Amino acid sequence: MSMAGKRRPLIAGNWKMNGSLAASRGLVEELARGIDHAAAEMLICPPFVYIDRAREWIGGAAIALGAQDLAAVEGAGAHTGEISGTMLRDLGCRYVIVGHSERRTLYGENDDVVVAKFRAAQAQGLIPILCVGENLAQREAGETEAIVAAQVAAVIAKLGIAVFANAVIAYEPIWAIGTGRTATPAQAQEVHAMIRALIAKHDAIIAAPLRILYGGSVKGSNAADLLSQQDIDGGLVGGASLDAADFLKIFGAAAR
Repeated sequence: MSMAGKRRPLIAGNWKMNGSLAASRGLVEELARGIDHAAAEMLICPPFVYIDRAREWIGGAAIALGAQDLAAVEGAGAHTGEISGTMLRDLGCRYVIVGHSERRTLYGENDDVVVAKFRAAQAQGLIPILCVGENLAQREAGETEAIVAAQVAAVIAKLGIAVFANAVIAYEPIWAIGTGRTATPAQAQEVHAMIRALIAKHDAIIAAPLRILYGGSVKGSNAADLLSQQDIDGGLVGGASLDAADFLKIFGAAAR
């Protein structure tokens, strides 16, 4: 992994709106039995309603907990249906995903909302995983770097570069999420390198250890090739994170 060898890979499972109590328990317990090294960090992000139970099922295994979203405000109050970062911390969460492409496209979250959630996450003691990525039309128009850079720059402009000392970025080409299509390792590396260079332009000391994950149809069969790239420091895994054997295979590839 050359440069990436200095960064401990993070393999994060985004369960999205999937699972049942029984299925979730079986999945977590199989992961807890199968995790066999500490060369990488394993993270699971279940639906809100299963987070507390997942903490029980993890037991003493080295699996971190995260959430898929949080309220864009801090503290408590009259926000019916919302979940605060403080509540998530209370349940043992360490990470939270912000700006996932499904939140941006299905629920209209723009950069202002994503930045507010990023800020709220850090203010409430969580590490945000900032998702950025382009759609198929944007890629075909050659706009990938401009779109991704703008999404990262939105955070820097409002919160400053220092916030990335306690954050993770996930590059997820929207055209590769749940479609079975995957960016080639070279395509993904190119964008990851651009993101790191953008951060380094502001602060090279923050850019060097920053973990940048790839998300977009990551599975056991392609994980090793993706994770061998210099600036790919792990994966934000969707569908394959619901299959313990496949997720463990991805995790195993991160140790190479």
